[in-house]
Amino acid sequence: MTEPTRWGILATGRIARSFADNLREVPGAEIVAVGSRSQEAADAFAREYGDAVRGHASYEALVADPDVDVVYVATPHAFHLENARMAFDAGKHVLCEKPLTLNLAEAEAMVAAAAAAGRFLMEAMWMACNPVIREIRDGIAAGRFGTPRQVHADLGFVVKQPPSSRMFNPELGGGALLDMGIYPLTFAHLMLGPADSLVATATLSDQGVDLDVALAGRHGRAVSALTASMTSTSPCTATIATTDGRVDVPSGFHAARHATWTPTGGEPEPIAGLEPVIGTGLGNEAAHVQECLHAGRLESPLVPHVQTLTLIRQMDDVRRQIGVSYASDAPS
Repeated sequence: MTEPTRWGILATGRIARSFADNLREVPGAEIVAVGSRSQEAADAFAREYGDAVRGHASYEALVADPDVDVVYVATPHAFHLENARMAFDAGKHVLCEKPLTLNLAEAEAMVAAAAAAGRFLMEAMWMACNPVIREIRDGIAAGRFGTPRQVHADLGFVVKQPPSSRMFNPELGGGALLDMGIYPLTFAHLMLGPADSLVATATLSDQGVDLDVALAGRHGRAVSALTASMTSTSPCTATIATTDGRVDVPSGFHAARHATWTPTGGEPEPIAGLEPVIGTGLGNEAAHVQECLHAGRLESPLVPHVQTLTLIRQMDDVRRQIGVSYASDAPS
């Protein structure tokens, strides 16, 4: 039998808790430790996930735990590089929340650190591990749906947080693009290939973060129209228009549980994944990481480093177009 994969959770916020909840449903996954900036917070989190889970009062102590195989980094974007390097230095593999970092220079540094340490690294783009999204992508590659020519995708909801929160803080990578826009942008990349060009427009907050952003992309002979919002409730759907019909992914497209293929002049046909969605879909991401580790891979075939770097490079360009910058951005 395959040995269980022993997970350490770095941070105790909302996404860390969601990931840990999903891990409970992943075969072969074991949460062994959690790290926080306080012993109290770490212990409170640990108690929720079993008596055997250890709470560490620092991230350094978490990555040093000899029982941890892989660290899930769930801190704000601005701290991802520092936290991942810490894990690599301790000999740990890393699944790092998206976006991998604030900008391309940091992302390249993290990928280089993983390679130097000989450790696995994957950006936590769980949508790419979703069984329905994978079935759609594979169907497009096989020509099942005709030739894709247009993608429309959007993700938006009202962020009801105070202006001092992370989402509105440019020092922590706040804004719609990095938190929501990365999903439509990745969806278009998965279905159409890398964008040859992206034209962006946005509205900014008084603090200088993007509240609403719209992107027009060209992918070879196909185009994409992508939007993200922190101020309004959007449909959160995705559509792929092809030479032979249309693929529709309903609201919550980034966590799809089903989709529909409607051939031109024909009846709608359901699209389902070959595997079940585990938990909310974060479980499929964790299961994929475990498969990669057991196979001895240092990067994921579903979320390869080149894809992560390409998308961060594109988001850097989008931010330049809309006038959003971070202190860690390299001089132009």
